[in-house]
Amino acid sequence: MADPAAGSNRTFGCRPENNGVSANTDVPFSSRAVVPDTVLFRELDGESVLLNLKTESYLGLDSIGTRMWTVLTTQPSIQAAYEALLGEYEVAPDVLRKDVETLLGQMIERGLVELTDG
Repeated sequence: MADPAAGSNRTFGCRPENNGVSANTDVPFSSRAVVPDTVLFRELDGESVLLNLKTESYLGLDSIGTRMWTVLTTQPSIQAAYEALLGEYEVAPDVLRKDVETLLGQMIERGLVELTDG
């Protein structure tokens, strides 16, 4: 499947209005992404919103971001999720790695995901 965000200025997976967040977080790909109990996830027509009920911090995701979220939170490690996404999208490995790190950084910063040992 071709990457619908290819050639655009958008951060892979995030709606443009959410791109102002600095998310330069070193993410160990051996870790696992876990959703805290205080996070609510709602999907509608392929897009979704994540809301931390405790902090009221949220993130809107387009269809690609929603797919990334689903894969990242269901695989045994971030590395496994990265490899699965690499098989689904026509994207350069280094671009996808940066996109995964950016999305995870934004989610970690907002308390929407936590990393645990894989």
